[in-house]
Formats: sequence, structure tokens, C-alpha cells
Amino acid sequence: MTTRKKIAIVGVGLIGGSLAIQLHEKKLSSRLIGVESSPEHAAQALELELVDEVLPLEEAIAAADVVILAIPVDSMVSLLPSVLDKIDRQIVLDLGSTKSQLVEVISQHPKRGRFCATHPMWGTEYSGPSAAVKGAYENKAVILCNPEQTDEDVLEWVKHMFTKIGMRQLVMEAKAHDLHAAYVSHISHITSFALANTVLEKEKEENAIFELASAGFESTVRLAKSNPAMWVPIFLQNKVNILDVLNEHIEQLKKFRDSIRDDKTEELRALIEDANKIRRIIR
Repeated sequence: MTTRKKIAIVGVGLIGGSLAIQLHEKKLSSRLIGVESSPEHAAQALELELVDEVLPLEEAIAAADVVILAIPVDSMVSLLPSVLDKIDRQIVLDLGSTKSQLVEVISQHPKRGRFCATHPMWGTEYSGPSAAVKGAYENKAVILCNPEQTDEDVLEWVKHMFTKIGMRQLVMEAKAHDLHAAYVSHISHITSFALANTVLEKEKEENAIFELASAGFESTVRLAKSNPAMWVPIFLQNKVNILDVLNEHIEQLKKFRDSIRDDKTEELRALIEDANKIRRIIR
């Protein structure tokens, strides 16, 4: 599969822009077309040479062989059906963090087979075209959701693309994906946002608190700099799973609180030793 394709990327920010870099580097694209609702981001994408041109959505779809959606998940659910309405035999895929609502909204669409639901498991706390990172997706995982509902030629090209940019591929059903994403991604962001708010509230009383901040603190709250336009829709779309994991997280926090309050040394030690078992997964 050597033929380069004309690829339209709807949303040339952190996720879409980083992918654009690798599509060009790996010679997967003959032409990269950006679609941007923000004039500022459109200008940046062109200035940074992430795309060759920026076009309105309908023109981009008509000109492209592949349409990649890299926009917030609420916009994705609204936009995807109309994108499928406009295509002929183009390949369409998304890069979003939630999947159940997305696959449901197009489940009966006559061109459902032209769409592949994907989630590259990578991101940073930054946003916009200037946040795009070279080599971002190399050696990362990508989830392909409900691939049995995707046409064979679409799935073949999508797999080829992710292989070329260095991603290992996993297959999941959309609901299972959303459950796992709540545990390994979404709760991390909520925890970071909450901790940042806790510290910012305390900082009103203790001005020196940030002067004492260490690298450990910075790494824990790094995600709190993430864009709310991206994360509010994710939290709301995946709220059933997120509330489940959040309730469990709160219970764990209560165990730490109670052990510290009551001077229960052995219980506190056991909680930390249990947490240390994460070394089996994260080295």
C-alpha cells in the first residue's frame, strides 16, 4: 500500500497537528488539508506548515481521500453524521477519547462502513497548532473500536497508517473502551483538576505555597493545564463510567484520610504497599 492520499484533518490542534507531522514524514499524504473553525489556529497551522492549505469543511471533504476528525467529542457527535452524508467513498476516522455515543449516533447510517472509530492513547496538557509534537504517536497504543462495522478497505488503510507512524493496535468494543478510558485517562485528569483547585484555594491563605512546589507536585498537577473545551465534553459523555471510578477513588481517599486521622500506622502502610503494586504495570 504505497499510494499517498489527500488527507483532510478537521481540527489542526495538538492531536490533529501532531498526526499531520507524521503523515507527512511517513509519506502517507500527497496533500494535507486543514479545516479550522478558529482563524487564528488556521493561520498558525499554515505558518507551522502542518497543512498545505485550509479549506471550508465541504470543500475539504470533496478534495480528500481521507477525512480525520480531531475535534472535541461533543462536536464530533454532531458533525460525524453530516460528514458521512457528504462523502462518496472516502475514508473517515476520528481520534476522540469517547466512543459509545459516537458509534451509536451513526449506527444506522447507510455509509457507516466508511467510518473507523479510533483513539490514539497520547496527549499533553497543551492545545492548539503550536502544541503539535513531532513523533508524538511513536510507540504508543491506539484503540480500534468496533472494527467489524468498518469496511475492509477502510480498516486496511487505517491499520496501515497507524503501523507506519509506529503505533501498536488494540481492538475493543466501544463500551469497553469507554470504561477502560475512564480508569486510565479520565480519572487522572479529574484528580489533577481537583488537586490544582485545592492548592489554589489554599494559596489564597498561604502565598509561599508555590515556592515550595517540587517536581513531584508539578507532575501530579500537570494535567490541570488541559483545555476545558476538550475535557468537559469527555467527562459528560462518559459520565456513567467516570462516576463509577470517581466514587471508588473517593473511597480510597477516605481510607487514607481515616488512617492518618486515627494514627493507624499499619493500615496506612498497607494502603501504600497496595498502591506500590502498580509497579507491575508502570515501570
